[in-house]
Amino acid sequence: MTKVLIADKTHPVLAERLQAAGFAVSVEPEHDYTSLLQAVQGSDALVVRSKVTIDRHFIDHAPTLRCIGRVGAGMETIDVAYAEGRGISCLNSPEGNRDAVGEHAVGLLLAVVDNIARADAEVRRGLWQREANRGREVGSLTVGIIGMGNMGRAFAQRLSGFGCRIIYYDKYLTGAPEGGERVSLERLQEEADVVSFHVPLTEETRHYLDRGFIECMAKPFYLLNTSRGAVVDTEALVQGLASGKVIGAGLDVLEQEKMQADALGTQDAALKALFADPRTVLTPHVAGWTVESKYKLAAVLADKIIEILK
Repeated sequence: MTKVLIADKTHPVLAERLQAAGFAVSVEPEHDYTSLLQAVQGSDALVVRSKVTIDRHFIDHAPTLRCIGRVGAGMETIDVAYAEGRGISCLNSPEGNRDAVGEHAVGLLLAVVDNIARADAEVRRGLWQREANRGREVGSLTVGIIGMGNMGRAFAQRLSGFGCRIIYYDKYLTGAPEGGERVSLERLQEEADVVSFHVPLTEETRHYLDRGFIECMAKPFYLLNTSRGAVVDTEALVQGLASGKVIGAGLDVLEQEKMQADALGTQDAALKALFADPRTVLTPHVAGWTVESKYKLAAVLADKIIEILK
């Protein structure tokens, strides 16, 4: 019987669909690297969370694996190239949370260009500053999307009702999806008022937004990032905000995540400056984290695993 080990806390529909397909399923979400490597022996498929890195050593010592799944989009903790070279299919489920990410990105955009978070904080302190919080209309802006995969397209679709101009750059895209005008990176940097990142984290995209990127932007711009924190160089962003080249930033992800309140004093100077800047809107990596996406992420991955292993 085909055996699947689910080492992630995910919606029960994942195990239910796999069991209905005739697979033997074990749900064990609390493993670390060492215990997971022991537990996966004899399994045909592994569903892993981002806390455990599936590297070459792991893959070499799990000889029965035919499939590695990730509930979500990010695959940076799995050595995909090496696994696929060993004949192991690597699957994710970005279709499951693209709607949530698209909506959250719109929310961040509105919060930043309309000064919503800053104005809310001021009103709660008894300040009523209307002119200081005069915002921008999204329809007047050119929004530049970097990465036109599932997340970028979902964002573009939701922007269509605002009447803004949408341009996008995607080095690896094949075809021409609806939702905007494909441009070079140089043209995006020349024309965009908003830059929104929707790319996976790779060595190529790490610190994609750095000092050089900001310097190449022709106009002051708003930044959105709902992809991975390390796509943005925090120190470069803080410098961009200080110079006025970055007007505001809406970030769902940070280079340093999962911080606790009692540890904030130990954060580096760049992160402290980011927290203190009223032009930033920050959320705790929840863009794709909705009631609906929890179900869809698991259901989509279950269907993909079944297709591979049946």
